[in-house]
Amino acid sequence: MVLAIFALVFGLILLVWSADRFVNGASVTAKILGMPPLLVGMIVVGFGTSAPEMLVSAIAASNGNGGLALGNAYGSNITNIALIIGLVALISPINVKSQVLKRELPILLAVTLFAGWQLFDYQLTRFDAWCLISIFVAVIGWSIYQAKRHPNDAFITSSEGSQLTFKQAIMWLIVGLIVLLIASRILVFGAVFIAQSLGVSDLVIGLTIVAVGTSLPELASSLIAIKKGEHDLALGNVIGSNLFNTLMVTSIAALIQPMSIDSVFLSRDWTLMFVLTLALLIFSIGLGIKRAGRINRIEGGLFLIIFCTYTVMLLKNTV
Repeated sequence: MVLAIFALVFGLILLVWSADRFVNGASVTAKILGMPPLLVGMIVVGFGTSAPEMLVSAIAASNGNGGLALGNAYGSNITNIALIIGLVALISPINVKSQVLKRELPILLAVTLFAGWQLFDYQLTRFDAWCLISIFVAVIGWSIYQAKRHPNDAFITSSEGSQLTFKQAIMWLIVGLIVLLIASRILVFGAVFIAQSLGVSDLVIGLTIVAVGTSLPELASSLIAIKKGEHDLALGNVIGSNLFNTLMVTSIAALIQPMSIDSVFLSRDWTLMFVLTLALLIFSIGLGIKRAGRINRIEGGLFLIIFCTYTVMLLKNTV
């Protein structure tokens, strides 16, 4: 058990470190090779921050731990909104100025609904996975089109470049990817062993410890963005990550190993993810009596209370 706990903690630390190096290396490499900055931000960096979830879920699925794979993806979405947005808004209320993000939020809600509809037969098949991948390609294309229509949008103009040279970028790209793979395997080993030893389902481990751990890159980047006053970038990190998790992380896992879904997952975990996404949409767009999109400290505190209550409920019901 001690070895498994060490593997879990060490794997999480290694995962966060390698994801940061991979994102920096990938984004600089893409820019030097002539990729448009917008494409770099939406695809390369978006993929990089979701790389921990992708690799952990892929390895878990290949090992036959479908619950861990799905719990990691959906648990990360819940963590991104309830913990990360909640914590960020509590520190500094998030003013949403970006029209691109306000258009992407309804898409995130629609994608969440579609993913829930797929789970109604309590199966996630390879056909379901290909449907999700097709939607992902369409969403990326639409996002790029919208961003080109709004070149001066607050979200698009908020990203900064890195000072890495081309050789350094390639080195960190390769090192980051290799360490990501190693860290993911260590993390999955530790999580599965602990779950089996404590009699906790791998789904619960995926929804809690692993989900929080793989969401640490998003937490770090969002806190840095808020410190710099780039509120739209902080929100954009979460929206992009949740789209990647719902469409790509789950589809990759299902392509490797189609999985059966527990009915409680749909009624409890997916439902919470949908409610949180709907609340994020309402707060960010500024519906109702609010004149502008803004996530204030009260709403951030509410997100944090929901996250803590949900996590305690999960762990309490497995004891």
